Amino acid sequence: MTQLRKEPPKIAILGWGSLIWDRRPEFDGQHGPWQEDGPLLKLEFSRISETRKGALTLVIDPDYGQECTAQYAISTRKGPADAIADLRCREGTIMKRMGYWFADGSHSCQPPVPATIPEWAQDRGIDAVVWTGLPRNFEKKAQPGREAVFSVEAATGYLQNLPAEGKALAAQYIWRAPEFVQTRLRTALAAEPWFPPPAE
Repeated sequence: MTQLRKEPPKIAILGWGSLIWDRRPEFDGQHGPWQEDGPLLKLEFSRISETRKGALTLVIDPDYGQECTAQYAISTRKGPADAIADLRCREGTIMKRMGYWFADGSHSCQPPVPATIPEWAQDRGIDAVVWTGLPRNFEKKAQPGREAVFSVEAATGYLQNLPAEGKALAAQYIWRAPEFVQTRLRTALAAEPWFPPPAE
């Protein structure tokens, strides 16, 4: 009796920041186009990036984030492990910062899995979901040794005090974020004359 050939799993990669607008051929060649009906995720610019000279970058932030409909792309890989490796290399991070969800429950990750992901994936027949699970680090990095609870006011003051290069990279990152990313900080910065969108 001839066995039916099992189709490869359907793997979704979630994106909300530079993954979408900062093109990298070696990564972008491994997935399809970005689609706009991803899961609702609580996002905020609450991670201080060393590689971007202290700019604030977007992360899933269950405490301070605003619900945004993320985008997703379908990986061309035949196995979730390869899709995870693609994203990990693209993001220049370590395995314990990778988020992933498997429909069969066979694997678990350190970053908490947002409650919206499983239902969203199951509704679309997706077998595995992969995302970057970097946490908020504003409290630890903004003022080492001192309390620095994240707030719009604290984040705005932090950005104001960045050196010129860091402030330029912060503006570029925040204003190049997709339109679906509407957070409290982004809304507040839109009204600040010292933080204009960068020239095209």
